[in-house]
Amino acid sequence: MAVGPRDRIDQLLVQKYAMEKVDNPNLTAFVDSAKMMETITDYASMQKNMFMLNNKLKNICSAINTKSAMYVDRRKMVEQPEY
Repeated sequence: MAVGPRDRIDQLLVQKYAMEKVDNPNLTAFVDSAKMMETITDYASMQKNMFMLNNKLKNICSAINTKSAMYVDRRKMVEQPEY
C-alpha cells in the first residue's frame, strides 16, 4: 500500500499544507507530561480490565449455554435400515 496523494485533490492538499508547521512549543506548558502519562496508564489499565471481564463473561455465557443445551441422540431419531 503506497503512501502519498492518490488523486488530484490529494495532490492539491499536499501542496497546500506542505509548508504548514504544526509544532507548538508552548503546548508543553499547558500539559503536564507526568499527568498525561498517568492518564494514559489509567486508560490502558481500564481497557485491559474491560477486555479481561468481557472474556470471562463470554466464557460464563458459553458454559451456561452448554450446560442448558438439550442433546438429542440422533441415532434414535432416524430410523435405521434393517439389513
